[in-house]
Amino acid sequence: MKIIIGDTYESMCRLAVNDLLETMELYNKPLLCPASGDTTLGFFKELVYRHAEEKLSFSNWLYVGLDEWIGFNKSDEGSCHNALDTQLFRPLMVQENELCFFDGRATNPESECTRIEEFIQQHGTIDVAVLGLGINGHTGMNEPGTPISQRSHVSVLDAQTQQVSKKYFKDQRTVSAGITLGIATLLQAKNIFLLVNGSHKAAIVKKVIEGDITEGVPASLLRTHPNLNIYLDADAAALLQARQ
Repeated sequence: MKIIIGDTYESMCRLAVNDLLETMELYNKPLLCPASGDTTLGFFKELVYRHAEEKLSFSNWLYVGLDEWIGFNKSDEGSCHNALDTQLFRPLMVQENELCFFDGRATNPESECTRIEEFIQQHGTIDVAVLGLGINGHTGMNEPGTPISQRSHVSVLDAQTQQVSKKYFKDQRTVSAGITLGIATLLQAKNIFLLVNGSHKAAIVKKVIEGDITEGVPASLLRTHPNLNIYLDADAAALLQARQ
């Protein structure tokens, strides 16, 4: 586990993008798994900026979705896919055949899990998974109590996650379930980048990094991975023992 701390959110994002670009260069046709959400927004903004200003080509990259709300797909504002289309895929001019994403509107969500797992297996494995951290310790939609052996699955969302999810929708929406890559799938990625910012995440960051490795705090399970990078801004890192 490597912990990288930026003085600000913006500097944290720059450090993470630097490492992503360097890591993706190691692979011929790398597969990236990007998380949607507030934390990765600045990361994507920096990546898109580099693409435009430095004329970087990502034409050999492939992408697989991390998660989606049940009942939503890319046509729905507030969906994970829609957010990534706006923030990342369209600015990078990602083509449909370079992307595989969960369809939360599918009549058989379990078949979606199989489809995504097969896509990953066809390309070897995920080369870099870029993840965020929920206030209850979830990553992806792997809620507290998710087994470390769990692969892609339909997840019943924790009450806290349901409450937080409302900020992504303009109208009053309540989502109670999601579909997500599982912990076991994520742990098979070659590299994991976990991004966290803000003082409101400092307590859970301390649990994830310095607490027990437990299924009760799903993101703590990532510490079993040999190539885990955790990117924090100063506020998120404030309670870590090494910072005191």
